Amino acid sequence: MVDAKGFWRVLGQRAIGVSIVTAKGAEGPAGFLALSAAHVTAEPPSMLVSIDDRTSALAAIIHSRHFAVNYLPADARDLAEAFGGKTELKGPQRFHDGEWETLESGAPVLKRAIGVIDCELVTTFRHNATTIAVGDVRGLRSKESEALVFYRGQYLSL
Repeated sequence: MVDAKGFWRVLGQRAIGVSIVTAKGAEGPAGFLALSAAHVTAEPPSMLVSIDDRTSALAAIIHSRHFAVNYLPADARDLAEAFGGKTELKGPQRFHDGEWETLESGAPVLKRAIGVIDCELVTTFRHNATTIAVGDVRGLRSKESEALVFYRGQYLSL
């Protein structure tokens, strides 16, 4: 059997872009650090995000029927740590840092994000203690800037 520590060690060998997934829930904005957001199809464009069932933002995504994937610029390590639960900030408090707006769905999007993919929730399904949310893309935005990446347990600029 494969142990979780070994699994994470192997996953750490790939550099991945750091993103925050957001939604507007009944109690305000919600979000989490998502190291597993990926495209499903390009025609029509769709995305999936894996959400730990203990993540409070899951209820906001299901309630609002939308989510946005915000790819972070290199200088946004503070936001990655806040949304990754590495600070004292909780829930809507995490949105006090940075400027936020909305695109099509109503999900909060970070103005300085290097890329935003705004989605309408289509379906969810569970696997073990994780919910996979699939959404159709309703809005896009991008800008040229250095990216924040996660590699071997560290945040780096690319």
